[in-house]
Amino acid sequence: MSELTPDQLAALYDFPADADRRPWVRTMFVATLDGAAADASGRSGSLGGDADTAVFHVARSLADVVLVGAGTARAEGYGPASFDADAAERRARHHRDPGLPIAVVSRRLDVPEALLVPGTLVVTTADAPQRERDRLAERVDVLAHGEGQVHWRRVLADLAERGLRRVQCEGGPSLHGELVGADLVDELCLTVAPVLTGGDAPRIAHGGEAADRPMTLAHCVPAGDVLLTRWLRAR
Repeated sequence: MSELTPDQLAALYDFPADADRRPWVRTMFVATLDGAAADASGRSGSLGGDADTAVFHVARSLADVVLVGAGTARAEGYGPASFDADAAERRARHHRDPGLPIAVVSRRLDVPEALLVPGTLVVTTADAPQRERDRLAERVDVLAHGEGQVHWRRVLADLAERGLRRVQCEGGPSLHGELVGADLVDELCLTVAPVLTGGDAPRIAHGGEAADRPMTLAHCVPAGDVLLTRWLRAR
């Protein structure tokens, strides 16, 4: 891992040409050797160490929008995305907008206060409480599609109309499970952490009916004892 510069990582994790023409959904996860998507404290951010952190930040610098569930945003302490000078230059070189909007998914509309800033998007259902939707709409853009559950194809079409085609989903497992169920995951970037945890932590995707989505290995890079993998949907 020490031999890979940020630009080399960017070459490994750049979005494909397809993303210029249609929404492309990349999901980013870290899991333990026994399949846990979180450590004993219930968080995932520290599992993959420096290697996973480097990949996470480089991948963000290539995305148009981050998609994250409200629960994950709270647990991981999300705030507005920011970039250092190198990452900002990389975004410019790859023709990305300077800012990276965060799209927070919440049916109950309980969005962390730190994310209620201009540029944030809130993804919810059309039958979410109207009063709360109106309150949020005074501060952020609200994308309401589907009744009872989010209609993800409409959400992705809405994002694409805003020029946000390169979608980086950062969890959590329930959101990931919905996208897998709808067969909308084009790519999974999975870091395998060298630890066994046991317990009852969730997998990286759960909920809904079981699915069968074959994937193709794009790369597998050892970084010390951590394994960085990237998988593409076989379509």
